[in-house]
Amino acid sequence: MKAFIFPGQGCQKEGMGKDLYENFPKAKEMFEYANELLGRRISDVMFYGSELELMETINTQPSVFLYEVILALTQKEIIPDVVSGHSLGEFAALVVNGTLSFEDGLNLVLNRAIIAQKVCEKYDTAMGAVIGLPDEYIARRIKEITEETNEPIYFANYNGPGQVVITGSRIGIRKACKAFKEEGAKKAIPLAIGGSFHSPYMEEARIELGEIIKKTKFNKPEIPIYQCVDAKSHVNPDEIKNNLIEHITHPVLWTSMIHNMEIAGVNEFYEVGTDDTLQKIVSRLCPSKKVDTLLNTLTFNGIIKNYSI
Repeated sequence: MKAFIFPGQGCQKEGMGKDLYENFPKAKEMFEYANELLGRRISDVMFYGSELELMETINTQPSVFLYEVILALTQKEIIPDVVSGHSLGEFAALVVNGTLSFEDGLNLVLNRAIIAQKVCEKYDTAMGAVIGLPDEYIARRIKEITEETNEPIYFANYNGPGQVVITGSRIGIRKACKAFKEEGAKKAIPLAIGGSFHSPYMEEARIELGEIIKKTKFNKPEIPIYQCVDAKSHVNPDEIKNNLIEHITHPVLWTSMIHNMEIAGVNEFYEVGTDDTLQKIVSRLCPSKKVDTLLNTLTFNGIIKNYSI
């Protein structure tokens, strides 16, 4: 079985998608359609924008979504049996497996970016990466640090054993990273992300975006999706819709998602993104399975081999 795995915010790069646009008529058509839907040339930001422009949430999320969906749908060489997405990547996965139309997926991602940015600006929050400590230890310590400082801290992503992302107040994240570094973490650093995604701080976003999601048509998917909220396989449109709403304030259970896919028989994982961020994580979780980026495996009918941006 083959799985397509879609990374989230953070994999954006200058020039992303330009080679697809220039070499494949279908990709060009989809980029131009997206420009029309958005009422602006998001493709120009992707192809020619600076790193700072791409880091603006209003650009980042649509850019990542478009790149992943267009890459997956332009190629025909590898057909997935299941899909999954890390945070924002779940929206791309839902288009590729037929649950959402391209138009509805792009609309949801655009609204997600606008609403999330609005909420993030209301609170002084941050996120941090912690590597090299057991999840149980981190869970106990963030509870203790929260009680000691009255600065809320939560899990945002369970990316792998000993590799998590925490989120919460900026002061709390700074104190927690300092403590974890002193307590033996290989790495404990605040991330260059303003906001507290996948935490109770995003409750207002969950309610507002949730209303838009509820009004959006969800089709029965062509293949199952493993979702961030419960790490389980889903094909029921109503379940998928509810999980997508809850994922706004819920941590990403990536470790469990990969574990459950492996149990179900997935033996090939292909990252549909600009780099190998998820590939590295999944390779550690599943050392006996084939794990690669989609870019590294495609010939695109002989036009591009080992395609890269």
